[in-house]
Amino acid sequence: MRTEMKPEQLDHSDNKFQQRQFPLTVVCDGIHSASNTGSLFRVAEAFGVEEIIFCVYLPEFSRRMEKTARSTHQRVAHRFEPETAIALKALKEDGYTIIALEITNNSISLNEVTLKKPAKVALLLGGENHGISAEHLAMADQHVHIDMYGVNSSMNVSMAAGICLFELTNLLK
Repeated sequence: MRTEMKPEQLDHSDNKFQQRQFPLTVVCDGIHSASNTGSLFRVAEAFGVEEIIFCVYLPEFSRRMEKTARSTHQRVAHRFEPETAIALKALKEDGYTIIALEITNNSISLNEVTLKKPAKVALLLGGENHGISAEHLAMADQHVHIDMYGVNSSMNVSMAAGICLFELTNLLK
C-alpha cells in the first residue's frame, strides 16, 4: 500500500532553490512610489538581480516600502543616480545591453528577445505615470513589451518587472 505525502507549504529556509546572482541590473527611470520600490526590491532579490539603480527620485525608505520589501532592500545592492542618462551611459560603457520595457512602435515581444552570451543586461523601467522618457528610450539597445490580451495596455511596474526578470534570467542561465 502506497502512502502519499500531504503537500505542505515550505518555509523560506526549506526551499530547494539555488541561490544565484545574474549580470542583471534594474534601472528605475523616475519610479517613486513606496509600494513599487518595495516590490521592486522583492522581485529583484527573487531573480538574482545584482543591483538596482534609482534615477530621478531618491527612494524613500518608509515603513510602507520596508514592509513591502520584506527585508530584501538589505540584500539587494542599490544606489541613487540623479541622471538616468549618466547611469545608462556608464552601463553601456561597461558592456551592458540596455533593454527598455516599454510599448513602442518598434518594440518586440519579450518572448522574442535573444542575447549573445555572455551577456550583461540592464533592464530599464519607467515611472508610474509617464513611463520611460524619449531621451532614455533612444539610449536603449532594444525595446520590449509584454504581450497582453485585455483592453488595458499597461500593468504595474513591479508586476511587469517580475515577468520580464523571469524571462531574462532564463536567457542568462
